[in-house]
Amino acid sequence: MPGPRPRTDPLTWLTQLEGVPSAMAGSRDGLDAVLRDRGLRRTRPEQTTESLLRGAHASAVLEGSTSSLDQVRAGDGDAVAQAALRVSTELLAQVPVLARSPVQALARLHALTGAPDPGAPVSAEAAARLQQLGRTVLATEQPALVVAALVHAEVVAAAPFSAHHGLVARAAERLVLVQRGLDPASVLVPEAGHLALRPAYEARLRDYATGGREGVHAWLLYAAEAYAAAAGASPINE
Repeated sequence: MPGPRPRTDPLTWLTQLEGVPSAMAGSRDGLDAVLRDRGLRRTRPEQTTESLLRGAHASAVLEGSTSSLDQVRAGDGDAVAQAALRVSTELLAQVPVLARSPVQALARLHALTGAPDPGAPVSAEAAARLQQLGRTVLATEQPALVVAALVHAEVVAAAPFSAHHGLVARAAERLVLVQRGLDPASVLVPEAGHLALRPAYEARLRDYATGGREGVHAWLLYAAEAYAAAAGASPINE
């Protein structure tokens, strides 16, 4: 009697796209070197706090905020910056939630933004797409960088909530990197990497949403570059 069929990883195809494995491996090596060289095990809590603040500011700017980092650090930013700060404050508490229920974690991140209809999908189609994303995240064993990039772009493309999809997507990306063990202290600043590459970031997100397989390919190659930039913005460099 034949045994059960081996489970197929739903994201294997992403790592079969030309150039993606090498680009992600190169980024991972660079990130690991930065974390290792500065002694990740000796990371101080204030470095995590500062990384989250820098991430909140960068994410807010990408969402339309005009507040400065100093204003965000002082808690005096505009409404978008305040929303990003609320998300960052509770972000790490969502690590165990992401591990068991990605959709619940995403809903909580959206609720923290203070947007209308907190955590509720805007349609049945949006709810179905979120559920599919959640199943994919739980089923895949692909590298953390690939999963984080996919979650980020999929949340933006799906636009499943009433507002602030960008804030939720960027927070979820950071959350995946923490939960999957690449950056357990959350001292990298992926949001700042995207801000540094803003024109490409916005263009590749559009490609992902509308460009089919080629768009996904372009987004993943871009993401590898952005993750390299995330290490440079980390407070552990100081």
